[in-house]
Amino acid sequence: MNDLLDRAATAKQGSPFLNTAQAAFYIGLSNRTLEKMRKTGSGPRFRKHGRVVRYHIEDLDSWSRASKHRTSQDAPARNQPG
Repeated sequence: MNDLLDRAATAKQGSPFLNTAQAAFYIGLSNRTLEKMRKTGSGPRFRKHGRVVRYHIEDLDSWSRASKHRTSQDAPARNQPG
């Protein structure tokens, strides 16, 4: 797991694009959860570079900021996107 963190930190210094594993680690989710969110459209924005999925760090940060809530009542229902 430290390898993913190191790779994410290195990517942030160089390329701002992270693969699914790095992006999931960066925002604290599992790879599978991030993949499911990508299919439902409820997760962070992503880009396709050929057949490869990449997440831009700014998109991850923006998605995280937009997901901020003060109480659980402020949060959208789990089975509804967004």
